[in-house]
Amino acid sequence: MLTPPLSSPSRLLRDTSGVAMVEFALTLPVLLLLVLGGIEVTNLAVAHLKVNQVATTTADNAARVSSKMDETDLDEIFVGAKTAGEAIGLEDKGRVILSSVQDNGKSGTAKGQMINWQRCFGKATGKPPKYGREGKGRSDAALKDGVGKTRKIKAQPGTAVMLVEVAYTYDPMFFAAVTGGPIDINYETAFNVRERTELGITNTKGRPVKSC
Repeated sequence: MLTPPLSSPSRLLRDTSGVAMVEFALTLPVLLLLVLGGIEVTNLAVAHLKVNQVATTTADNAARVSSKMDETDLDEIFVGAKTAGEAIGLEDKGRVILSSVQDNGKSGTAKGQMINWQRCFGKATGKPPKYGREGKGRSDAALKDGVGKTRKIKAQPGTAVMLVEVAYTYDPMFFAAVTGGPIDINYETAFNVRERTELGITNTKGRPVKSC
């Protein structure tokens, strides 16, 4: 049955047949903003989680190598990092830096820490190591205060610390204008080596060196 036309202003004012549609149209932009914002926040949280996970597992795996570190060991360690960060495209948009921090064996004013060797993974080569490259502190006190955010990470003589820095660029899906563009995510973790007395690095099988 057809609805009779509204014949008076009073009936027009009492009619609510289109209220729901109007309310939905008004709230739709807000709902859409909330949904997209929720997706963005979730993706960013996952990126932080993955980057932190890569830093922790890479440092832990490197510290667990009980014999002298070899380039083949590093291949396996970085395969693990690649797998852990695959969901966020870490290899293409990030950089994993593994440094062996050790006492430089000097005395007096030259005593300090050194980066004995350093290897990197990831295509974001524009993200350099925070604390210097391989060889820094070897003959001077450039790292006398140690490494890490608080500069308190130091290796005791005869041992080493596996320091991992992970830098990653997160590209917002919906709110790049709000965030001002890509977001840099950085995590670092350090572990003491376990029962390793040979602190250098070898290349027994002639593997390509993942230098930084």
